[in-house]
Amino acid sequence: MAKKADIGLVGLAVMGENLILNMESKGFTVACYNRTVEKVRNFVEGRAKGKNIIGCESIEALTASLKRPRRVMLMVKAGQPVDDFIAQVLPYLAKGDIVIDGGNSHYPDTIRRTRDLAEKGILYIGTGVSGGEEGALRGPAIMPGGNPKAWPHVKEIFQAIAAKVRGGQPCCDWVGSDGAGHFVKMTHNGIEYGDMQLICEAYQLMAQGLKMSPAEMHQVFAEWDQGELKSYLIEITRDILAKTDEETGKPMVDVILDTAGQKGTGKWTSQAGLDLGVGIPQIAEAVFARCLSAIKEERVAASKEIKGPRKTFKGNRKTFIKNLQQAVYASKICSYAQGFQLMRAASQEYKWELNFGEIAMMWREGCIIRARFLSKIKQAYDRNPEMANLLLDPYFNKTVAAAQTAWRKVVISAFEMGVPIPAMGTALTYYDSYRSKRLPANLLQAQRDYFGAHTYERVDKPRGQYFHTNWTGRGGTTSASTYVV
Repeated sequence: MAKKADIGLVGLAVMGENLILNMESKGFTVACYNRTVEKVRNFVEGRAKGKNIIGCESIEALTASLKRPRRVMLMVKAGQPVDDFIAQVLPYLAKGDIVIDGGNSHYPDTIRRTRDLAEKGILYIGTGVSGGEEGALRGPAIMPGGNPKAWPHVKEIFQAIAAKVRGGQPCCDWVGSDGAGHFVKMTHNGIEYGDMQLICEAYQLMAQGLKMSPAEMHQVFAEWDQGELKSYLIEITRDILAKTDEETGKPMVDVILDTAGQKGTGKWTSQAGLDLGVGIPQIAEAVFARCLSAIKEERVAASKEIKGPRKTFKGNRKTFIKNLQQAVYASKICSYAQGFQLMRAASQEYKWELNFGEIAMMWREGCIIRARFLSKIKQAYDRNPEMANLLLDPYFNKTVAAAQTAWRKVVISAFEMGVPIPAMGTALTYYDSYRSKRLPANLLQAQRDYFGAHTYERVDKPRGQYFHTNWTGRGGTTSASTYVV
C-alpha cells in the first residue's frame, strides 16, 4: 500500500516549493501538484529527488494521496485563482477535510470562503506566510485564521516549519476566526511598506543631501543594525549598499531604476484604515510613494520645469546621521502604532479577540519586518493588553519624546534641501496630531454644517447631541441626518 501524505500543496512557485521542502525536512510527507504538470516532474526529479515528496499530476491524484482528514494547502495567486482551485478540489473532499489558503488573499474573501465552505462541511484556513524565499525554506512567520475547528489538524505542521524565537517558541499561533489571519498578514505588509519607505528616505537624505557614497552609507546601516534599529530590512539594506554591479563596476543600487512595484497588500491596508475609520497616514503615504515612483518619465519631464531648493547640507555630518537614526526609529514606532491601532479596530469590528503581544512575537523572526524592537511591543501589551495606542506605553512614549528634537531637525533639513520624506514627515504629523488636545475639526464641522446642514456637537453639551445653525439666515431648521461613511 502506497504511503499517504500528511499534507498536499498546490502551486509550485518559489514559496510553494520551499514550503514543501521545509515540511519534508521536519519529517512530514508532502504531496504536490501544479497546473503545469511539467513543473511537478521537474521538481520531483530535481530539488525533491530522494525525499518524502509525492508528485501528483491531477487534483484527484493529490487528494487520493492524503491521510484523513485531508489537508490541502493552496499557494496560488490571490483572487479568482483561489476560488477556481477550491472549486476543483471540492469534489474530492469529504466533511471534516481542510483547505488552507497560504497566499496573500484579501481578508473579505477569506471571511466569505470560511463561511461558504463551513456550509459544505469543509474547514477553511486563510493563513498569512511571511519571510520570502529564504523564510519559506528555513522558517517563515505563519499567521493562521479561519475555522477554529481546523487548527488542531494543522498546528503540528505549521509550528514545526515556522521560525523560532529564542527558547524555541514558534512564530506561529492561531490568530482568530474567518479573515483574522489574512488581516494580520495584510497589516504586516502595510507596516512593511512603511518600514521600507522610511529606510529609503534615510538613504535619500544621505545620498542627495549629504552626498554620501553607497560605501559610506553601507557603514551607517551596518552601525544601525547593531542598535535599536536592528532588523532584517536594515540588514539587507546594509548588504545592498555594499554590492557592486559586475557589468559596470558601479554600486548595484546606482544602476537600478527608481520605479517601485507593489502587489496590492499595502493598498488593501490603506483601504482597511478608511473602511474602519482608523488614521494610518504613514502606511498610505508609503503606498503613494510607490505610485509616484512609477511615473518615472513624467517626473523626469517635471524636473526640468518645476524648481525647488538646491541647498546642500552644511552642518556636521556625524550629528545629522545620529539625528537621522533617531528620526527613523521614532517614525518606525509611529508606523507600528498605526498598524496595531488598525488591528485593534478590526478585532473589535469582527469580534476576533486578537492577541497583540502574541502577534508581535509571531513577527519577531522569519518575516520581512522582523526586528529587535518587536519584543518591546510584546512587553507593552503584557503591561496593558487594552492599550489604545503604542505611543501611550511608557517605553515608547519616553523613547519618542527623547527623539523629538532630533526628529524635527531632520524633517526641517529635508524640507530646506527639497528632499522628499513622505513617510517620515507624515509620521511626525501623526505624532503631533495624536498628542493634540484640540484639532481644527471644529472649523471643519462648521463648514460642513454651513454648506450641508450636517450638524455638529458642542463643547458645552454632552457627546452624542447634535446641533445645526442657520448660518446665512436664509436656511430653515431642517438638518441632515448624522452618519459616518
